[in-house]
Amino acid sequence: RIELGEIEAVLNQHPGLRESVVTSREDVRGDKRLVAYLVPNKEPAPAIRELRSFLKEKLPDYMVPSGYVLLDSLPLTLNGKVDRRALPDLGGTEQQESNAYVAPQDETERILCRVWSEVLGVHRVGLDDDFFALGGHSLLAAKLFVRLDKEFGRSLPLSVLLSAPTIRSLAEHYRRVTEQKPNLSL
Repeated sequence: RIELGEIEAVLNQHPGLRESVVTSREDVRGDKRLVAYLVPNKEPAPAIRELRSFLKEKLPDYMVPSGYVLLDSLPLTLNGKVDRRALPDLGGTEQQESNAYVAPQDETERILCRVWSEVLGVHRVGLDDDFFALGGHSLLAAKLFVRLDKEFGRSLPLSVLLSAPTIRSLAEHYRRVTEQKPNLSL
C-alpha cells in the first residue's frame, strides 16, 4: 500500500522545495504512476535526479514517483486546501531527468532503445536513461523482458534490470550472454 502523504512528507524535508503534492495518475498507456507536483523555494529548482536520490534514501523504490512536475504554486480550493483535481495533466509539463541524450552505438543498443521506447511509450531513449525514471515499473519490466527475449533469442532474469537500469548497463549483460559459448564437453 502506498501512502501519498508519507511521500509528500519526505519531499517536504528537501531544502530546495517549498511544498509538494504526490498523486497517482494514468499515463498515456493507461498505467497508473506516481507523480510529484513540486514548488521550489528558490531558483534554480532542485534537479529531478537529486530529488529521486533523496527519496530513495528514505523510501522503498515502489514509493519513489516516476513523474515530476514543477509549478509556481499549487492550485487551491476555496477552503485553502490543495485542489488535486486542478493539478495539470502530464502532457508536456512533466520534467525529465537532465541526462544528455547519448545515441546507441551498436546493434544491441539500437534494439534495446527501440524496445524500451515502444514498451515505455516514450519518443526517444538514450544510453544513460533509467528505465524506472522513464516511468517503468514491475509490470512493464516483465513486458520488456518478454520482448527482449524474443529479440535476442536469449533470456536474462528480470532482476538484472535492478542492477542495470540503463541501456548502457543492460547492453553489457546481453553482450556477455551472447559471448558465452555453451559447454559441449560431457
